Formats: sequence, C-alpha cells, structure tokens
Amino acid sequence: MTEHLADQQQADQRWNRQRLRSNNEWLLLERLRTAGPASRAQLARDSGLSKPTVSTALAALEQARLVREAGTVAPDRGRIAVLYEADPNAGHVLGIDIGRAWLRLAVADLAGTVVARVDVPNRGRSSTAVAEAVVAAAGRVTAEAGLAQADIVEAVVGTPGVFDERSGRVRYAVNLPGWGRSGLFDGIRQGLGTSLAVHNDANLAALGEYSFGAGTGSKLFVYVLIGTGLGMGVVADGELFRGAHGAAGEIGFLPLITSPMPGSEEPVGDATPRRGMLEDAVSADAVVRAARGLGMTGPLTAKRVFEAARLGSAPAVAAVQQEAVRLAHVVAAVSSVLDPDLVVLGGGVGHSADLLLTTVEETLHRLTPLRPKVAPSALGEDAVLLGAIATALRTARPLVFDRRTGDAEG
Repeated sequence: MTEHLADQQQADQRWNRQRLRSNNEWLLLERLRTAGPASRAQLARDSGLSKPTVSTALAALEQARLVREAGTVAPDRGRIAVLYEADPNAGHVLGIDIGRAWLRLAVADLAGTVVARVDVPNRGRSSTAVAEAVVAAAGRVTAEAGLAQADIVEAVVGTPGVFDERSGRVRYAVNLPGWGRSGLFDGIRQGLGTSLAVHNDANLAALGEYSFGAGTGSKLFVYVLIGTGLGMGVVADGELFRGAHGAAGEIGFLPLITSPMPGSEEPVGDATPRRGMLEDAVSADAVVRAARGLGMTGPLTAKRVFEAARLGSAPAVAAVQQEAVRLAHVVAAVSSVLDPDLVVLGGGVGHSADLLLTTVEETLHRLTPLRPKVAPSALGEDAVLLGAIATALRTARPLVFDRRTGDAEG
C-alpha cells in the first residue's frame, strides 16, 4: 500500500512538471503570436519566467516546429540576440461561406493570413448539388494553397439558418431549399476529410467583424446582416452570444406591424410581408418590391436599386429611404434589449450603408434615446468567410499545440 502511494505521488509529480512545462510553452507561444517576434530576454521580462525556463521552453517549441528564428537584434549593450516568432505554417484552417448566390472558401495559416481563396457561383439546384460543389471547391482551394487534405486542421462553414448539433441538421434556412436534410453536413465533413464545425452566417460575420473589422475593441456590438435574408450576430467581450438553442439573433422571424411605422413618411407600396416576418420587410427582396411599388420597372435587384439611387432616381431614392427607416426600427429594438455600443450593417444591402446611415441615424433620434453608433461593415462580403477562419483558428491553435508538443514528448 505504501509503495503504491509512493508510485502515485511520483506519477503526480511527473504529470505536474509536464503540465507546468506545457503551460510555460503555451504562454510563450501565445506571446509570440499576439505581440510579434521577441528575444529570450524580452520573453523573460514579458512573461515573468526565468531566462533558463524560457530557453528550455523555446527549445521544446522549436523542436515541435511551433516557433522559428526570425532574425536578430543588436541591443545598445551586450551580444546580438536571436529573435523568435510563432511559425504560422504549423497548421492551416479552411473557412467556408455558403450563400444563395456564392460559395466562398479560403485557406489560412495559424497567423490568420489567407494563403488561397476561391469564389464560386452557387449554381446548385439541390442541397446535394450545393454540398458537392462545396467539397469540390474545398479540394481546389486546398490544392492552390499547396496543401494536402490532411494538412487542414479545422474547417468551419457559415450557413443561413441554425445548426442543431444533436440532429446534425440546419433549421430555418428558408432561402436554401432542402438545406435541412439529414446527413447533409456529415457528407460534407466526409468529403473534406477533416473536422468540420457549422455556424450561422450572421454569427460568423459578427466574429469576423470583431476579429478583423469594425467591431475590434467593442465591448458589446451587434452585426446586422441584410441580404437574401435578415440575420444578426451578437458579440460580448469577444465571445459570441448564441442563446439557449443557437437561435439568438434570428431577428428575421420577429413579427412585423403591417401599418406604416411611426415616424415614417414613406409609402408602403407592395412591400407587405408575405409571411408576417421582419425579414420580408428589410431584406434585399424587400428593397426590390418597394422599388417596384414606387414605379421602377425592368429587371431589378437590390444592387440595381441602390445604383439607381446614387444616380438620383426618385423611386430608387424613396425605396432606399424606406429601407433605412425600417432598419432604424430594427436598431432601436435591438438597442432596447441589448444596449450595444456599436451596430454594424453588413450583407448585400449593408454594402450600400453609405446611402442608409443618415436616414437611419435621423430616424433613431426620433424613435429612442438609446442610440448606439451605427457603422458600415469594414469587411463587406468577406465578413462571414473571415469569421469562419477566426473561429477555426480558435480551435486549431491549441489543437496543433497539443498534437505537436505531445509528439515531442513522445
């Protein structure tokens, strides 16, 4: 019994030492990743670790091919010091944005730098055809990055709707017929040959905007995606708020009052909602319906309506103003519930936010004393894709570290 306890204590001590070494290595790796190249002496000062501990940890990280030399620096006094940096090529991730019109895919290294990208028109007439197109495009972009399928550590896909992890199905993706079919994403995962996580596109756009765009540094900000549909992502203190069932931000399902909105002088036209949902009044299709009701003719898209508004077309200008007023009501409602410091407008309609912001802000002043800053997306059509990459990196970085340091110890 005594011998067993002694063996257990020795095992615990070995595990604790290994864990301490691992923690030190991760601390230094994250310091190099977030703050850039540094010398041993600088790492010791920044981390509070001793120079011998830093040297040991760096040697282990070099052996695991997680850090590499990045040149030298000549201090005012003393010897020339070697600089170290996190090796971005230690792993790669795949981001996928599935939209009704486009499939966008990109491969990025562990620093978040995109090394290859493809944009493919979504011509799939069924969910199976779209899934097959995604897998084919993934193979293409991986090859263009000079990588094999096995080199992708983590893949993240952004899709309309809400992904149910228990059933493996997407709900509420009304603009992608058949997208809720059982086994669809299992087939994509098998075709990719890597770990795959599925997220709502507006949520990923919010994370992308927080990581790389207008939301950087915000305490609580909201991303409103206005395109084929209407969605919203909420990021608080850098973390996505998903709700109890992953449906937080599905504002397209909010009921819409059918009479003219208070403070609005725009004509209703023929933009009465088809399903009684907010999405029917604020999405890109709503802009087109409003423009037709106001007298515009010919083949129309939201993009063409906004282009006509820039040229001074009266019906187009009125349709855009109607959209802005309704967006102001969306922002007012969101502000009353969440009190964000920033609301970012993105998606296809959000690309023309410069035509919307003045009316949105003026309407907000009439509606509510809660007036967050409203800004256009800094990432445009890339928000969902970059959010997918940012999300994949959150999983891939510690996974690569565990795999490589585990291999080194073995």
